[in-house]
Amino acid sequence: MPYHKFKADHLFTGTEILDHDHVLITDEKGIVQDIIHTIDAGEDIQTFKGLLSPGFINCHCHLELSHMKGLIPERTGLVDFVFNVVTQRHFPEEEILDAIARAEDEMIANGIVAVGDICNNTLTIPQKSKQRLAYYNFIEVSGWLPQIAELRFAKSKEYYDAFSRLSTPDSRLSLAPHAPYSVSNELWELIAPYFKNKTTTIHNQETDFEDALFINGSGDFIRMYEMMKIDNGFFKPTGKSSLRSYLQKFKAAANVLLVHDTFIKEGDLQYINFLSEQDRQQFFCCLCVNANTYIENALPPVEMMRKQQVNITIGTDSLASNWGLSILDELKRIRQHFSSVPISELLQWATINGAKALQLQQSLGSFEKGKRPGVVLIEGLKDGNIAEASTAKPVL
Repeated sequence: MPYHKFKADHLFTGTEILDHDHVLITDEKGIVQDIIHTIDAGEDIQTFKGLLSPGFINCHCHLELSHMKGLIPERTGLVDFVFNVVTQRHFPEEEILDAIARAEDEMIANGIVAVGDICNNTLTIPQKSKQRLAYYNFIEVSGWLPQIAELRFAKSKEYYDAFSRLSTPDSRLSLAPHAPYSVSNELWELIAPYFKNKTTTIHNQETDFEDALFINGSGDFIRMYEMMKIDNGFFKPTGKSSLRSYLQKFKAAANVLLVHDTFIKEGDLQYINFLSEQDRQQFFCCLCVNANTYIENALPPVEMMRKQQVNITIGTDSLASNWGLSILDELKRIRQHFSSVPISELLQWATINGAKALQLQQSLGSFEKGKRPGVVLIEGLKDGNIAEASTAKPVL
């Protein structure tokens, strides 16, 4: 059987960084066979300058919005951004499909091997059926008014059934509430059975006034409801943060991806840890720092998350809210503002943590025997760390 042998200045396994004296061995299909010392590896070793890593996991993307790149101005704030997406996303289908294909090409070129993708329609199915990437398809559900819960659920279930016919080996599927401020209690009750033993996701505390809505019924979301002509009179504040108001609704899920978390508080992180232990669930904070910068010009409290030892993963969000679809670019932004985070930890967020969050750890996320995680070369490191000039590309 032919083998590939890879060696570089550094080899990241998914959990630790090994030095240049180690060789990664895969078969011709990319299935990991072993990591051995150079002296035992024989000939035909492919040698690289830089760091070799398992393929990246993009835990949060909106592939269906790829046609909106550059359409919405930067720093609009979340309410105006959401309103622009809702009112401007309708393009000719041919343009949307072309943009989806090009966006997937971009992710593959940047070393991404799996994606947690938000789906509000079925337009990504033709591209996903080509099986170029592994996808966890999150069929997004929204509907703030209680009286439309049944209608909104039926439409999302229609999409869910369509995606369930995607018979790709690594395809996963669940229903996912859009955000605390866009899903009524009645709609939560309809979708909760679809969380069981799965990963699901929600946009969480992406703006500082999300908590204000739930604590005392104030904040800029009131303006959003007015812009969308939604009567918010039925809503009764809970007196608690948004996260504390809804998190237990995920009790049946195996994993929960909390996306953005830009304005999460330390008490909320402690509550996440409490529920994780109580309900034997895994919660993951998914950082999309370039999107946070694009929309709100703000960053999540990364050091606080590390202090509370929550699980962290990385996402790109969509091309409507980002300049590109590159996990490495997300890591660069984090490194720029949180320089104390070591490269091994950053890469763990981008690989094995993401694979665990999307329930793909049996095949992706680390260089362990029997896995086929892809092999990515990161070049242009500075003093062993990710730098602005660093690049990433797949080598297998």
